[in-house]
Amino acid sequence: MTPSDLETFLQTLVTKDVFEPVMIWGAPGIGKSTIVATVAEDQKIDRVDLRLSQLAPSDLRGLPVPEKETRTANWYPPDFLPREGSGILFLDEINMAPPVVQGIAQQLVLDRKVGNYELPTGWHVWAAGNRKEDRAAVFDFSSALANRFLHLEIDPDFDSFRDWGIHEGVDDRILSFLALRVALLHKMDSNSPNWPSPRTWAKADVLLKADLDISPAVGNAAASEFRAYLEIFDQLPNIDLILNGQGEALDFPSEPSRRYAVTYGLGARAKKKAHILHSFSWLVDQSAPEWCQLFLQLVMEKAEEMGTAGSMAVMLEENPKMSEFLNRFNPQNLPTDDGDFVEDDEYEGRGAF
Repeated sequence: MTPSDLETFLQTLVTKDVFEPVMIWGAPGIGKSTIVATVAEDQKIDRVDLRLSQLAPSDLRGLPVPEKETRTANWYPPDFLPREGSGILFLDEINMAPPVVQGIAQQLVLDRKVGNYELPTGWHVWAAGNRKEDRAAVFDFSSALANRFLHLEIDPDFDSFRDWGIHEGVDDRILSFLALRVALLHKMDSNSPNWPSPRTWAKADVLLKADLDISPAVGNAAASEFRAYLEIFDQLPNIDLILNGQGEALDFPSEPSRRYAVTYGLGARAKKKAHILHSFSWLVDQSAPEWCQLFLQLVMEKAEEMGTAGSMAVMLEENPKMSEFLNRFNPQNLPTDDGDFVEDDEYEGRGAF
């Protein structure tokens, strides 16, 4: 499944109070931990993230404390295990933990208790791990433990990364580059410690915004291609002029990579209602329908993140050029729910890519 599919599945488990244990499989850097964190944040529940590979058996089971009167030992559980409320107990890197730690985790997964500790009723138990084919340093996963879980496997997916990037404000140059070179979203390199993945592209975004070389994040090969792409990006029509309705004399590029770049650039920088109207009008006059559809998809996703999708749909229908385009080509995912589109001066700074 895609990362977006995984997030939807996990969100449903929480909203429907399904407390079956879940095991998430996927390559390193694909976003497993981030998705779990997002679900906890969206559902407004707690999350305890345990890296089992870093725990000793006593860290999870607790320490035996002798009772002099009964001449027995009482196990004192660790303070990081939840005692109340509701949330997600996330056992990350579970198959990087040695078998003895996995054995203790098995009791927590199966019985929701370990030693003298019992997990509160409202807590989900989810785990994640890498696969052997990912060249991760993993131990064999106990069949007894594996049989306790629902197993979900995710693969890299550009649309999911783009949606996340829109929400998190990833630089539009990275998003447009990966739209053109999808294979570089996740490409493991056994000969290099740094290689492109959703995680490292997020790190590259931080470096790019600081005017630093991104090769320490994504590796030399991907960084070289990205630098070549930036040279193309620098030759784009003036995006600011288009956003402000002054792009009549500017032509839509003929080269595919430049087309992706200018469309993503407009979608990323459209921070006012007027920006959207001017950009769409320019694209309708200058480009083919597929580029208009891509632009609409980008701004619709931003509107959905901001809770303004309903008024976005109204704006599209009320504008003559947009309405004609929608009637002719009927792009998918047009939002129809209610909501107020923010005014120009309120839009600035909210939901920006």
